[in-house]
Amino acid sequence: MLSTLRNAWKVPDLRKRLLFTFFMLVLFRMGNFILVPGVDQERLKALTQGGNLFGFYDLISGGAFSSFSIFAMGVVPYINSSIIFQLLTVALPSLEQLSKEGEEGRKKIQQYTRYGAVIFGVLQAFSTYAIISTAGALQDHSKLNMFLVILTLTTASTFLMWFGDKLTENGIGNGISLIIFVNIISRFPGTISQVAALQKADQVNFIQVLMFIIIAAALFVFVVIMSLAERRVPIQYAGKNVGGKVYKGQSTHIPISITSSSVIGIIFAMSVMNFPATIGQFWPNSSFSKYVIAGRFSPFKNGSWQYAVMYFILIIFFTWFYTEVTFKPDEMAENMHKSSGFIPGIRPGEPTSDFIGKVLTRVAVMGGIFAGIIALLPIIIASNTAFKGVYFGGTSLLIVIGVALESVRQIESQLVMRHYQGFLK
Repeated sequence: MLSTLRNAWKVPDLRKRLLFTFFMLVLFRMGNFILVPGVDQERLKALTQGGNLFGFYDLISGGAFSSFSIFAMGVVPYINSSIIFQLLTVALPSLEQLSKEGEEGRKKIQQYTRYGAVIFGVLQAFSTYAIISTAGALQDHSKLNMFLVILTLTTASTFLMWFGDKLTENGIGNGISLIIFVNIISRFPGTISQVAALQKADQVNFIQVLMFIIIAAALFVFVVIMSLAERRVPIQYAGKNVGGKVYKGQSTHIPISITSSSVIGIIFAMSVMNFPATIGQFWPNSSFSKYVIAGRFSPFKNGSWQYAVMYFILIIFFTWFYTEVTFKPDEMAENMHKSSGFIPGIRPGEPTSDFIGKVLTRVAVMGGIFAGIIALLPIIIASNTAFKGVYFGGTSLLIVIGVALESVRQIESQLVMRHYQGFLK
């Protein structure tokens, strides 16, 4: 990775892109310190504890939610809109046809996604205001303040969407992903200081801290290995007869990443598991909150073994479901056949489609199990160790490593492209 960055720095155009990316991300982080006035941060922070949905929002907003800065919602509305339109592209024939119209169709869907992000932004801003107001974190409950808070959060979220597009166009990597990346790594120094504070207060000893570091390092290595892991489906292309000579066909493969749908599976499962608790915020003393959310055997009681089991099952299901929806074995088999390609030992047509479908299902289940293990680690650590108040999650590592690897791949492709351009000149 470091050698790739050094090589990129030597290329003037890539150096400009790297500097643009760096300074834009610094500017973005400065915006996280502009707070929305009139909010009790101590009460707000209580909402983000325990690895719930608000904790995830706080994670990908870099702590902006718990401090309630103007970027409190981060790019969550855009992420929600992107996921919804990706699913609608499969469900609605009109959008599916639009997705097949090349670059123009992609731009049109992207435009719809942006409109959807604004709508989701308004809805999320309103629900956020309602929840923090019910939690007693707001000092001013007037309609004017409600309007200003919703307007501020929606405008800031829309600005981040534009900001991410500019990063993608003029920088290195995907802008939205880089925003999430920077937000997550900004939390790491806080984690270190929390561990140091626990040791200083004699709540944990040196051996416990050492074990924490070893587990964190092992988790990091595990996530890197799984992020790079892929199932390669071999493809052989038919040979060609040119001028009486037979040329052997090219051999290649379809790479299917194990972690391609893992983060989406975690987000979906987390949303489902925390939906009752979110509703319960409005009626904290109701029977619904007493039995459905906090009941002894309720699967929605955060921290219970029932919650962990249900969460794990849902992650596997949604990872599989998202893979089934987004990957189309029939189209893959058809495109392969049109290109005179085939999978060795598998007949073209329906057998090829069935084979790819089975491979996708197995990979999706493996990815779901991996994501489930990663997502449950914070719950296990919080329940069985002295590091209860310390932020430590595998989901963040999964996102950070995925974005870092994708950015490095993009830099490498830019270097290769410029190498061949120089060769042609």
